[in-house]
Amino acid sequence: MHSIALPQTELSYSSPSFVRLLESHHLSGTWSWTFRTDEHVWSPGLLRLLGIDATAVAPSYALLTRLVHPEDAHILESPAQVKRDGIVGTHTVRFIRPDGTLRILTSRGEIYVDPDGRPRAAAGILLDVTDTERLAQAQREEQRRRRALFEQTQSWTHASLYASSRRVGSREILSLTGITQADFQADCTRVIAPDDRSRMTAHIRAMMEAGGPFEARKRLILADGAQGDFRFVYVPIRDEQGRIGSWATLASRLAGPKAAPLDQAVRDGLVQAVEGYHLRAARGLLGWSMNDLARASGLSLSTIRRMEDGAEGTARSRPAAVAALQSAGIGFLLVDGNTLAVAKR
Repeated sequence: MHSIALPQTELSYSSPSFVRLLESHHLSGTWSWTFRTDEHVWSPGLLRLLGIDATAVAPSYALLTRLVHPEDAHILESPAQVKRDGIVGTHTVRFIRPDGTLRILTSRGEIYVDPDGRPRAAAGILLDVTDTERLAQAQREEQRRRRALFEQTQSWTHASLYASSRRVGSREILSLTGITQADFQADCTRVIAPDDRSRMTAHIRAMMEAGGPFEARKRLILADGAQGDFRFVYVPIRDEQGRIGSWATLASRLAGPKAAPLDQAVRDGLVQAVEGYHLRAARGLLGWSMNDLARASGLSLSTIRRMEDGAEGTARSRPAAVAALQSAGIGFLLVDGNTLAVAKR
């Protein structure tokens, strides 16, 4: 929000020609409110954006706030905040037109003040970002779908130049192998098992030079230190002149899906989801007493008893108990979406 001091002269926010230039693409509109006269002026572009017929209803800032989606009503400043407190910020909110259609608009405004600092008027511009926001939402949904598919099947798609200067590792392969983007860019072959590295590197280079679709089978080093065999299909993506601009890949695990490595935050969350009855079930599978779990975890017997009774204040001790059970062959995994199961490996 900006405050601009104005002399005691007529307010002029922008010339009509400049407003028409701004609104020529039908994606913006402006408003102004002079507090002393309570005069509200909406540009033709704002009337179009909000679907308002100026002959049927008088434009006002209060009307603007009434058009905001109920769930976003707390975001936009109220008329009192604007007029009395001189507050108007930058927000992205949903507006519902009188015909029921919804648009997502970014609102930006300024407060104009007298030389003595008292708010005298406000003006603002609304920009239609509906398509941009919906595209961003679609991209977020697609990323979630891709991640869910990867976690269940360890398969994914990716596109990259595969040139050393602009090589980019997919989020999936970085998560799967546990290396950083910087390490991958420095040497992408480090994700391949050492005894398979030179052969596979030469094969991929030769196939890319040939310029046609091809398949490669790689043995990758996984984040947990194990190895897995994967099938990669490479397809060249060409521009209008027939030059290869990038390569698209489809990767999948040969031996069938296995659980993908969990992010640290997910692992921590899974540990904290373990309840007392899970601990009792795990001990039962191992044939352990509470004393056995106390010795294996380095915790006191009273701490183990409080955890199994569901007492508060044991969150810090739970990772040690879970780690001891896992070392003894107990697995904690999610089934049926959000049910934590206990199994012995």
